[in-house]
Amino acid sequence: MKNRRHKMIREIVEQQHIETQYQLTEELMKHGFNVTQATISRDIKELGLVKVASADNTFRYGFPPGMTSVNTFDRAKKMMRDNLLKVEVGHNIIVLKALPGTAQGVAFCVDGLNWKELIGCIAGDDTIFLVTRDEDDPREVADKIRAMMV
Repeated sequence: MKNRRHKMIREIVEQQHIETQYQLTEELMKHGFNVTQATISRDIKELGLVKVASADNTFRYGFPPGMTSVNTFDRAKKMMRDNLLKVEVGHNIIVLKALPGTAQGVAFCVDGLNWKELIGCIAGDDTIFLVTRDEDDPREVADKIRAMMV
């Protein structure tokens, strides 16, 4: 639910002029998310949203200038440290075992790292498959992930 809500918040602030937490709450409710102001406040912090200047001399929620993704290395490291249990390598596939319900959030963070060795990933509830470009890459990627888990 949280990942879906965060995705919707990103879409809303990228497409609309949202000046207040109240406006954001109202928009989320239109999309079926029943949230409180406290939840919105936490979401804003977790997503890294800030007030940015608009062309009409007002301020709205958005991402800091130059920020291409809400994902950061530190967030990915925290997600891996808190949620990953096991890393396995086979040919050009890496299998990550995570706590139940956390695999999609971890996969989102891995995708956001934009590692050139990875083609992409698929996440279920507690398992993530990472596919590398060739068979030489998975051990290197697995080592990077293991390093982020500590």
